[in-house]
Amino acid sequence: MANITAADVKKLREATGAGMMDCKKALVEAEGDFDNAVTVLRKKGQKVAEKRADRDSSEGVVVAKINDANTRGVVVSLNCETDFVTKNDTFVELANKMGDIALSVNSKDEMLAADFDGMTVAEKLIEQTGVIGEKIEIGGYETLEAPFVGSYVHGNKIGALVGLTAATDNAAEVAKSVSMQVASMGATTLSYKDFDPAYVASETEARIAAIEKDNIELGRLGKTLKNVPQYISMSQLTPEVLAQAEADIKEQLKAEGKPEQIWDKIVPGKVERFVADNTTLDHEQALLDQRFIMDDSQNVAEFVASKGDASVQGFKRVSLT
Repeated sequence: MANITAADVKKLREATGAGMMDCKKALVEAEGDFDNAVTVLRKKGQKVAEKRADRDSSEGVVVAKINDANTRGVVVSLNCETDFVTKNDTFVELANKMGDIALSVNSKDEMLAADFDGMTVAEKLIEQTGVIGEKIEIGGYETLEAPFVGSYVHGNKIGALVGLTAATDNAAEVAKSVSMQVASMGATTLSYKDFDPAYVASETEARIAAIEKDNIELGRLGKTLKNVPQYISMSQLTPEVLAQAEADIKEQLKAEGKPEQIWDKIVPGKVERFVADNTTLDHEQALLDQRFIMDDSQNVAEFVASKGDASVQGFKRVSLT
């Protein structure tokens, strides 16, 4: 029987992250052969992974990495089963190492095949599944390239990348601020101009139907009814629609007996309110059209424009929540 020393166990533990008893058992089974002991631990991980393949790995740690030139970024999540594991420093360190590898490749498949201390990332995930006893996998994987890329990670649970069209003096500030917006508000597209007309039409119909249904119950309870919009996106507010809205506002002011000489002071505000009431989809899903979280008197596009010549080229988001 091979003589297993404390130094042997320590070496295997440092190489794999496995517990002391697991390392000792693996060395005993491998008769002291270090490489065979690593294989034993890996096989244990494969067995655990097979048993936990159907488990939900909705917890984890999100990391964002940017290259030295600030022209490419990646945001990835290392997923596990419980929040308890995410609070382990070793797991957070593993997530950061995975992020560094992700930055050096171009896809999730390339990442899984990449080297991780003599094994592939995929093999490392299996190994750590055995070590930790939970399903461990790469969840989200998003990359972004632009003249300047910035990032923000919120509580290790949500990560965002934002690409700008130029590396201006304040690009880092702008990219981080807009990344915080992306993380917080979860936009799905850059601008209302990017929406598919068919999607906008179907979403308009669905939202109007939902509000009208709610109003039936509110009316029954004697409560104030919700406003039923005609539209939900700026993409629907053609010059003709806006002209008609202004005409309707003037007719209303006339019916209310408001002097015509003061209409110019009232109409712009009411048109602005009409636009706000009829662009709810943009405010929810289009990044540049959302109210800026740090100053809701302006939208994101206005904030970016106030900071110089750079504009937002694109964004990516990975979330565990």
